Amino acid sequence: MKVPGMLAIAVCSAVLLASGCAKKDSPIDNAVESTKDALDMRDNEKLKDAGEHVKDALDDAAEGVEDAVQGN
Repeated sequence: MKVPGMLAIAVCSAVLLASGCAKKDSPIDNAVESTKDALDMRDNEKLKDAGEHVKDALDDAAEGVEDAVQGN
């Protein structure tokens, strides 16, 4: 096998292994985060709130574009 082929296999293997190790939030972690959000007690609260506002704005813009495309 050539070196580029072996390199591709090694990279794919590393990616698969790393993705399997990703942290999964438990329901308890989600409940704690939701409670802290409601009480404005999260770490970096203003930054997280700003990110949530940006996400909401992008979702609204996407819906507007979808509506405009379907209307034509």
